[in-house]
Amino acid sequence: MEAVAQPKSSAIPRQSLAAAVVERLREKILSGELPGGEQLRQEAIAEEFEISRIPVREALSHLAGEGLVKIIGNRGAVVAALSPDEIMQLFETRAVLEKYMLREAIPNITDDDLRRAEETLVQYEQSLEHDSEVKSWGRWNWSFHSALYAPANRVVMMSFLKTLNMQCDRYTRLHLFVTRDLHLAGKAHRELLDVCRTRDPEAAADAVWKHIMDAGEYLRKLIQSRRQHRSA
Repeated sequence: MEAVAQPKSSAIPRQSLAAAVVERLREKILSGELPGGEQLRQEAIAEEFEISRIPVREALSHLAGEGLVKIIGNRGAVVAALSPDEIMQLFETRAVLEKYMLREAIPNITDDDLRRAEETLVQYEQSLEHDSEVKSWGRWNWSFHSALYAPANRVVMMSFLKTLNMQCDRYTRLHLFVTRDLHLAGKAHRELLDVCRTRDPEAAADAVWKHIMDAGEYLRKLIQSRRQHRSA
């Protein structure tokens, strides 16, 4: 007798409920399923995930700390919506810190470090070939960059940069998905890796600065254009 397919449930296992809610809501925000300005009602989220409101409240507080959610007076929690200039400021902050990190990392970088970065980049490039992998693009992007920065031995700064990259992730995905500049994304990272192989700290620092600032400026113009088109 053929088994009857059971309907899928959105219920979350009881262990680490708040962490699980954070993960699911974060992915919905980063993917654009929950757009900027969207209200996040605790009751509706709790009902969808079949849990109480307590872990939902904890999750929203955590996401607010990551900059993905804003808690606004009577409205409660809403998905953070950044202006084009604020998006550019995020990338400027990344550029300043990542330039410093790479400058500090290069004198300590080893052949093994470069090999790990190369292996990560190959996986990143492969994921860019498939739209179904879109939610992993940001993770691979950060894995590549962090492999280059790890020899700087700046644990606190690395943790902050990870959060900063997470805030940039949804805009980076949008850039790749809308413009389809997938080949250019892989090419830009490969050029950065080649500069790191020279083991010239200043050249590497300048390369990562240009890489991030160019991406930020492109995104600022893209977001500005899309929002002007919507309001026209």
